[in-house]
Amino acid sequence: MITDFLIVGSGIGGLSLALKLSTLGKVLIVTKKQKAESNTNYAQGGIASVLAEDDNFDLHIEDTMSCGGGLCKREAVEKIVREGPTRIYELVDLGVKFSEKNGKFLLGREGGHSKSRIVHAKDLTGKEIERALLHEVEHNKNIRVLEYHYAIDLLTNRNLKKNDNEKYRHTLKNRSDNACYGLYAYDIKKKKVEKIIARNTIMATGGLGQVYLHTTNPAIATGDGFAMGYRAGCVMENMEFVQFHPTSLYEKDIDDDTQVFLISEAVRGAGAVLKTKDGKEFMQKYDKRKSLAPRDIVARAIDSEMKKRGDKCVYLDPSPIGEENIKKNFPHIYKTCLSKGIDITKEMIPVVPAAHYACGGIKTDIDGRTSLKNLFACGEVTMTGVHGANRLASNSLLEAVVFSDGIFEYIKKNIGKIIPSNGKGKDFQKMDSLVLDWNDKGTINADEWVLIAHDKREIKEIMNDYVGIVRNTVRLQRALRRIKMLREEIKEYYIRTKVTVELLELRNMVTVAYMIIKSATKRKESRGLHYMLDYPERDDKHFKKETRLIKF
Repeated sequence: MITDFLIVGSGIGGLSLALKLSTLGKVLIVTKKQKAESNTNYAQGGIASVLAEDDNFDLHIEDTMSCGGGLCKREAVEKIVREGPTRIYELVDLGVKFSEKNGKFLLGREGGHSKSRIVHAKDLTGKEIERALLHEVEHNKNIRVLEYHYAIDLLTNRNLKKNDNEKYRHTLKNRSDNACYGLYAYDIKKKKVEKIIARNTIMATGGLGQVYLHTTNPAIATGDGFAMGYRAGCVMENMEFVQFHPTSLYEKDIDDDTQVFLISEAVRGAGAVLKTKDGKEFMQKYDKRKSLAPRDIVARAIDSEMKKRGDKCVYLDPSPIGEENIKKNFPHIYKTCLSKGIDITKEMIPVVPAAHYACGGIKTDIDGRTSLKNLFACGEVTMTGVHGANRLASNSLLEAVVFSDGIFEYIKKNIGKIIPSNGKGKDFQKMDSLVLDWNDKGTINADEWVLIAHDKREIKEIMNDYVGIVRNTVRLQRALRRIKMLREEIKEYYIRTKVTVELLELRNMVTVAYMIIKSATKRKESRGLHYMLDYPERDDKHFKKETRLIKF
């Protein structure tokens, strides 16, 4: 299978980029579930952008930089902030229906923002964006979507056939010359692996929340893109910064793999207040912004209160919003809580922090280019420099749509220069014959699903117990030892076994867990989302820099 542009993932970044790239050539989107299943689809809050008369770019830039703990890259932050309004109106032109009042966007406010600047579609913003983008994709003749295709590994110089690989043997030592030629994908329904060759490949695979025991991410968020990028030799940065959303709905009985229900930060932005079970506010003890402090501060405060009191949750009191506004502006949250026996117009909502967003990932430049030629990335799987050590609320969808546009602009300007070279000029069609086919000879079909389930559970428990909101050196070292052992066991199992979705996810999860822990052990300070009990202070002298991992 050959295409001009291969996009892995069907969230806002992948779909918006696909529509633009379709003007330049054929686009193939690979997604491991249904095309609508993505982190974008579950995003409640909205997109941050300067749209109000009393707001300006400098304020949004400063809010983002302040939240990021000194690690945001100003060039990247300025890019998303200044391009934000254009991208918002672009989405509107594509059919996205954001909430309005008197003909103007109804703007919300969330933690860390100095102004109301969150454009949203009630409390189902992601779903509305996904609906509009998919509608356009489905009616575009230059775009093909492969549902139920699981991306296994990127095709790089190591996948070239022996004769041609000799020409690139030096590049395996000099990674600046390594390139991407597409990927191997597992057709879940046909149970076979296909080779997909592409002029340019774009990773838009979303998050990694499922490596934790409790997460707001859907079941698909097993960190596939992070693991694929690492195995291919991409530079990975800041993997230790995993954001926990402070307010996920607390439920007593919930399965380990279940996506917990998110209580959007917009609820606090509308006036809801965090309290202990006896009805007392507590955020004033931790930050002057109280319940609207940045997420890292709020999550640690909740964690602290729960541990001090021995409680299993804290509570979010939405009564200041008013019954009418709750039902009008947060209908999805209201109905979901009501289905679980909680009437949020009359009672407080039990909440706990849950793994939510990765601020680190595959390092890209301002054009979305990775360290591999012809490989780009956008969205949560990346480390663009926008989020630093802690993401400002509702900057994630903004980053995805802005950087996907940046990738398009770069490819459009350089399309004659970035076709992969195969040593025989620029005849791209020949790449298919130069790249090795998938080979699983000697592997067996294994029925040991109990082992996979057990390993998956153990990874989640290790991350939950030792690599959560609060960490220390002893916990991280213990976690690293156990994950290394699991990683070797899973690697051996993978080599001798035919691939399945469960095995591929397990392989990626243990790789992602390793990267998070390894990065965390390198940062001997507390900054943003990485809080160390034995290094409680921020150390700008030694650690005001990115944590980097590269697989050799």
